[in-house]
Amino acid sequence: MKNFDIAIIGGGPAGYNAAANASANGLQVVLFEHTALGGVCLNEGCIPTKTLLHSANLLDEMRESAAYGIHVEGAISANYAEIVARKDKIVKTLTGGVSYKLKGAGVTVISKTARLTGEEGDRILVATDDETYAVSYVLLATGSETAIPPIPGLSEVGYWTSREALNATTLPKDITIIGGGVIGMEFAGIYTSLGIPVRVIEMAPEILGAMDSETSGMLRKEYARRGIQFYLETKVTAVSAEGVSIETKDGKTEVLPTSQILLSVGRRPVTDGLGLETLSIQMNRAAVVVNEYMQTSHPRVYAAGDITGFSMLAHTAIREGEVAINHIVGGSDDRMRYDSVPAVVYMHPEIAGVGATEEKLRAEGRYYRVLKLPMAYAGRYVVENEQAPGLCKVLVDENDTILGCHILGNPASELILLAGIAVAPASRTSDAISSPTPQQERSSTRSSSPKSYLPTP
Repeated sequence: MKNFDIAIIGGGPAGYNAAANASANGLQVVLFEHTALGGVCLNEGCIPTKTLLHSANLLDEMRESAAYGIHVEGAISANYAEIVARKDKIVKTLTGGVSYKLKGAGVTVISKTARLTGEEGDRILVATDDETYAVSYVLLATGSETAIPPIPGLSEVGYWTSREALNATTLPKDITIIGGGVIGMEFAGIYTSLGIPVRVIEMAPEILGAMDSETSGMLRKEYARRGIQFYLETKVTAVSAEGVSIETKDGKTEVLPTSQILLSVGRRPVTDGLGLETLSIQMNRAAVVVNEYMQTSHPRVYAAGDITGFSMLAHTAIREGEVAINHIVGGSDDRMRYDSVPAVVYMHPEIAGVGATEEKLRAEGRYYRVLKLPMAYAGRYVVENEQAPGLCKVLVDENDTILGCHILGNPASELILLAGIAVAPASRTSDAISSPTPQQERSSTRSSSPKSYLPTP
């Protein structure tokens, strides 16, 4: 039996950053990862999709260059095999960097599946197929996997998840994406830019359900203009060799012929076979329940990242792992909070948000006001975005405290960080905005029929 201070199960953003942090604080760390270091984000999520998106966006910019006085002679083409090869090279480079980081930190990395097997005195037992480890603490960071819905016929067709889509070296003739969330829309953007006909089927009234519906709707209209067919409030009833069978909210049915299906309806925490029952770890369906210090129902077992089922973002996972280790090493009062975690969809244009949405505030019956400013008010935006749609939207309460911010338009991914800083300390608009907006929409959810108006300029 081998002894360590802490065992970390999972080598994604939560796990490998927490491992380095724990080691820096004097703990002897063993990390278990049975596939590849870097987790979903680095191997089949954030990094590879952003690499493909960057190539797709460059292609778009070249096609649009005449508007900026740059004329490209001859046909513009994309070699998808080369694009994928570059993606693979980048992933390899970054996974190598993670391995180097852990080695430099003195973390013992075990390339095997690990599970909890119980307790022995004051030590928690973690086992692989051929070895048992006794540790004082455990951090669960096993991440998530693609959720596969029970659609009739799905097992008989060759559908893709994000993993298969990223591994493909050739483009499909056309593609139908089931699910209009972040992953589905980023792939929709990639394929559209590369000239592939795209359909997106979404059960909700709008794409990107967790984000602001107004900016999401503007993004959807922009991509509809580029040729994507959207089927909102539409249910997939079956799939077959003939295509995807759908039913609209009005009860109309149709079969959509397609050469490739991409399934993107969400992700679920990976907890099967982890041995959580041996320590009576409390669960909420498939997710592990944690407190604000990332502690589970067992005081010496922590969880971070997608396994908690809450905010499935790489930067959230890193912060959760940080909070967990800080609590372990010092009993720190450093607590996890989610009200200022930014989210970005790296499309063209970018869309980003932080804090509360209008939909959330309405559901909670909270008072809010909406402050809007077209992105064209920013000189940089006008210079870099020829006639592209753009909006900055800030939500405030009765005291002008900033509750949320939502942006459509490049560089939303950069600006949202500033908005997150404004949201985090419960800032007032007077601190964040130096001049009044030309358009101000007021909305109160105190009554059952919210009222809104545009004041006279």
